[in-house]
Amino acid sequence: MGLPSVTPQQVRRALLLREEIALLDVRHEAAFATGHPLFAANMATERIALEAAARLPRKDVPIVIYDAGEGLTSVAAGRLAAMGYRDVRELDGGLQAWASAGFELFRDVNSYAKAFGELVEARRHTPSLAAEDVAGLIESCANIRILDVRRFDEYATMNIPGSISVPGAELVLRAGRAAPDPATTIIVNCAGRTRSIIGAQSLINAGVANKVVALRNGTIGWTLARQDLEHGAGRRGEIGAFEGAEEKARDVAYRAGVRHIAMADMAALQAQAGRTLYRFDVRSEEEYTAGHLAGFRHYSGGQLVQEIDMAAPVRGARIVLTDDRRVRADMTASWLAQMGWETYVLEGGYDGALERGPPLAIPKPDPAHRYRRPYEGTDVKESAMQAYLDWEYGLVEQLRRDASHGFFVI
Repeated sequence: MGLPSVTPQQVRRALLLREEIALLDVRHEAAFATGHPLFAANMATERIALEAAARLPRKDVPIVIYDAGEGLTSVAAGRLAAMGYRDVRELDGGLQAWASAGFELFRDVNSYAKAFGELVEARRHTPSLAAEDVAGLIESCANIRILDVRRFDEYATMNIPGSISVPGAELVLRAGRAAPDPATTIIVNCAGRTRSIIGAQSLINAGVANKVVALRNGTIGWTLARQDLEHGAGRRGEIGAFEGAEEKARDVAYRAGVRHIAMADMAALQAQAGRTLYRFDVRSEEEYTAGHLAGFRHYSGGQLVQEIDMAAPVRGARIVLTDDRRVRADMTASWLAQMGWETYVLEGGYDGALERGPPLAIPKPDPAHRYRRPYEGTDVKESAMQAYLDWEYGLVEQLRRDASHGFFVI
């Protein structure tokens, strides 16, 4: 008996109606990055045993798997079934059928988060400065502070000279210490575009008094402008929120439709076995290791926004975020809600018993099968960097053609 199938039209309908569905591309990441449906998530066949339990917490969640004709789906279905997943079907006709139906294929990884970032910039006109302009400000010793919102390891590999590391969701919590003078211009950068747009707009949404801009095109734009990068830096932004940051972050979350819940409400959500529930602790890894709420997986907030397809491949699921300072959870939740997620922030819980220990570590893919991001490392060709930027600039129009995203921007 063959594997049950579902048509591209049925999958698209489930996505449009926000029904729970995990649309999984079971090819290697490098192949996935060549083209996939907007809300598809990559889970290579050989990595199912490593990843499925963390990424697909409900055993009866509807799962649709596909490849591009490589014959991987039967093996993938068998591995999912062996782990107890009971509702696994394949996409009838695979990736070719999706394209033949006239539906869009999106390149790269974390595509729908990146497309969302471009939509935010287009609708909110998030201010930015070109690399040459920022370099001029540095040279003239202008009153600026450059905040790098990538992971610390990315920052340490290469960074804009003089910048400090303030990963993603930490911005609103740490901006007051990083730039205490309201006259200081805050420049937010990442490797490319998405995290700097979301980071800059986070500070603007939260009402920081400083002028805030994004470094246009991040370290890619800096490199293409023939500016020098710093290597091996270790500067980290310390905790210190600007006045009123907690209340303003909560207001941003409220405007995005985020709901705050107590521990009793959390228990009620968990009791609803027919819905997938993701629970993420969005604090720093060090804070999580020192003590965290049972059942919450670590995923720092700024990275969660960009990598939500990796963290939560079940589209239509619920998400609960926790943070003992709440600012990071509120800001992260505000973005996830705008991306169409039913998102909650858990109030309290830290006065009871906490679990201790490092985050769950999932082994990284074989480098031979991994997609090399055009913003990684220091040896990427300029042509690849420029092609990547050109692709990002076209994402808003591709979202319009696809017409399935359901995003909104506050």
